[in-house]
Amino acid sequence: MSPFAWGGGQGLAAHMHLPSGQVTFLFTDIEGSTRLAQLLGDGYRPVLNDHRRLMRLTFGDCDGAELLTEGDSFFVAFADATAALIACVTAQRALADHSWPSPAARPRVRMGLHTGYAVPHAGEYATFEVHRAARVAAAAHGGQVLCSGATARRVTDLPDGLSLVDLGLHRLRGFDDRERLYQLAAPGLEYRFPPPRTMDATPHNLPAAPTSFIGRLDEQVKLRQLVCEQRLVTVVGAGGAGKTRLAVAVATDLVDSYQDGVWFTDLASVTDPALIAVGVASAFGLRPEPGRPMPETLVEHAAQRQCLLVLDTCDHQLTSLAPLVTRLLASCPGLTILATSREPIGLPGEAVWRIPSLSVTPQPDGGPSDAVALLLDRAAAARGGRRAEPAELPHLDRVARRLDGLPLALELAAARLRLLAAGQLAERLEDLLLAGPGESANRHETLSATVSWSYRTLGPRAAKLLRHLSVFAGPVELEAIEWLLGDDPLDPLAVLVDKSLVQAEPTAVGTTYRMLDPIRAYGQRKLLQSGEEEAARDRHVAWCRHAAERAGRDAEGRAVTLSMHALDPLSVELRTALRWSTTGGDVREGLRLAGALDQWWRERGLAREGRVWLYRLYERMTTTDTPVPSRELALAYNMHAAHAGVDGEYAEALRFSQRAEAAARQAGDPGLLVRVLAGRASPLVDIGLVAEAERSCWETLRLAAELDVEADALFAIFYLAQLLWRRGELDEAANLLASARPLEAARPAERGRRTVDMLLGLVALERGDLVAAHEHLQVALRSRMAYGFGARAVETLNAIGVRCHLGGQPDTAAVLFGAAESERGRLRCSAGAYAPYWAEQHSRTRSRLGDLRFDTLYAEGAAMPLTEAVAAALAVEHPDLTSGGMFAAGGQVGVKDES
Repeated sequence: MSPFAWGGGQGLAAHMHLPSGQVTFLFTDIEGSTRLAQLLGDGYRPVLNDHRRLMRLTFGDCDGAELLTEGDSFFVAFADATAALIACVTAQRALADHSWPSPAARPRVRMGLHTGYAVPHAGEYATFEVHRAARVAAAAHGGQVLCSGATARRVTDLPDGLSLVDLGLHRLRGFDDRERLYQLAAPGLEYRFPPPRTMDATPHNLPAAPTSFIGRLDEQVKLRQLVCEQRLVTVVGAGGAGKTRLAVAVATDLVDSYQDGVWFTDLASVTDPALIAVGVASAFGLRPEPGRPMPETLVEHAAQRQCLLVLDTCDHQLTSLAPLVTRLLASCPGLTILATSREPIGLPGEAVWRIPSLSVTPQPDGGPSDAVALLLDRAAAARGGRRAEPAELPHLDRVARRLDGLPLALELAAARLRLLAAGQLAERLEDLLLAGPGESANRHETLSATVSWSYRTLGPRAAKLLRHLSVFAGPVELEAIEWLLGDDPLDPLAVLVDKSLVQAEPTAVGTTYRMLDPIRAYGQRKLLQSGEEEAARDRHVAWCRHAAERAGRDAEGRAVTLSMHALDPLSVELRTALRWSTTGGDVREGLRLAGALDQWWRERGLAREGRVWLYRLYERMTTTDTPVPSRELALAYNMHAAHAGVDGEYAEALRFSQRAEAAARQAGDPGLLVRVLAGRASPLVDIGLVAEAERSCWETLRLAAELDVEADALFAIFYLAQLLWRRGELDEAANLLASARPLEAARPAERGRRTVDMLLGLVALERGDLVAAHEHLQVALRSRMAYGFGARAVETLNAIGVRCHLGGQPDTAAVLFGAAESERGRLRCSAGAYAPYWAEQHSRTRSRLGDLRFDTLYAEGAAMPLTEAVAAALAVEHPDLTSGGMFAAGGQVGVKDES
């Protein structure tokens, strides 16, 4: 059969007349037939036969020519489009009225029709119109009848009650053009369906499953139905019961049901109640906005959207989460929330669905139970693909029943089948797992018993390592484990990996080690009971500080240029250490950790988070009456002032800058005092006190000279140069920046930002010197991106946009402006003193291009990822010195505009 030939085979085409000319083709199949066959087992065959009989009878009565029947699908041709639609509605009604063995056994048939010119040859059709009909059917959902625009145009005189609903244009798989699809509506047929399954995909961020999903067919059906009926559904169960896997599986099935997507966030990593809204917002890719509560941003984003929000591991922060969920549901009518937790959220209208254990009952056809099937699948993986022997099945069934079918317990047990035969495993369960304190409450905590069993088999060193590793929040490298234990950890670590209490995960640069969350929680309980928690967590804090300091040094311990990329993988652990510092640890260590994250918070658009942690540390200082040296207070207050300024809280920034000054004076540290005063100009400019800001800069420079700490006045030079540049005193600004060059180069924490080059580039732009501007700005942008200063790179993109405008490339300028401002919005960072200048330059480019073209190019840039926009900026050619393009004056370029 040719690629476009359909017919013949098992159908009746060879024995009946096939229509010719404008032919309406119909394809049908059962949605989820594989899953239905798994569910029904031997009962699937009678269901399939009844389905075929009903369909065949209906199509014959409506003069349909059956060309092909394969499995659960039909391919039928009709001479009349109206007759084809009547056949579809009659078949759907017959399927709905038929008495099936159970409601779950009813086949949900999807149907698709398309009409096109065709002539049969030798009992088959060889035309691409058949393929289009097949793609229309593939776009339908079970119980739905779709047809193409061509079929709709051929329909005449539909019976009363039947109508076609326009679903709009859709792109069918394999076709470049877009097809208008219609849904057949009729009494007795379902009406509400998700969008058609076409190439117009619905967005989501659901995590990919690391292993196959076993069993739970009934649970998926029930939970999916509940989510479709209720707006807040909480899947409740013990740790390790499989709540997340089931919720993700159901959400994956529902992706096409929500036109604005399905969004997932794991709240287990949110350790501070004040950041719960930030954690929820991360599902949508939202970040804090300066001066605006995070819940307001969330509500505004979701208010007009139809989407499903999956909140995983809610039990860590139920008290803080409940009011946020209440507000979201009240303000966002199209939002549905599916949550997982060990206990209900406790809100009115909440549908609590308690997840059962995996079934331990064998299948009706004699197949293994879901719990045993999971054991078999994971055991094969643990044994390198070798399947269990038939003689092991009774023992595995015994293991599954003793573990109450809990998925995580089964996963842990299956890992032991690498070392033990199934019979040995069953005997150890009998002897060790079930031995315990009679009918105590712990008797039924199967997951805890499973982990306890593994824990009791550990030697003293391995048990201690398990307890101490529980302080880490995520995967760790061997060096960190060595630091924490203070000893060679290889032998005990190998024991933990072999017993599946720790997972070894190879990466490109080495192996990391990770605990599953329930095992980490168990280890933390044991750590507390052992009396070792304070020592272990203090050790973890010390490691975090060491790791942060090491990020700024090379292998020989010499200071290197600070890179935000080096801090990215440490951020989770540093936050965990901060949590301990604010609740039970040393507040001074917490202040040092905050200092390590200072620039990272600002460059990653998380200045508000930084302020939250600082306020927590201040509270800890007060409640514990911890004496903190004035120097450390000055550093913290100065950092707070910078964060408040980036976050748009300018009055708060000035207030903490003044506190930092008072503490620095009390500390008697001249360099620190000058550094604090050097940053004072920023909040002064932000609140409009420009003259006072300039006066402060000059006074700071004079004081630095008197105290012989000129290097600490670097930021005063930067702010003063900005003010002079904006006022047009370009020579004075350039001279100041020239003096700052060696100071910046000598400071590893500052030189990666290349502020001197950035400002010299702006000065060159005002002078019309495009060569100097181009060279300075390119250097600044490369360095800022190389060292992870994303917020700083935004300003440089804008500046290169100005250079392009002056260099006769207004199109490129508009694109870069759009990219820069889009990234600024994503990072939620203020433009500060640059804001009026950028607005003025954007306006000039708009005037040159016209509103329509500027807006088009600006939008094109706004859609670019930052890396793509930076590549475009770096690809801008050096000004042509031979063509007179070296200078531009008065905003007019010295070369012909070729745009």
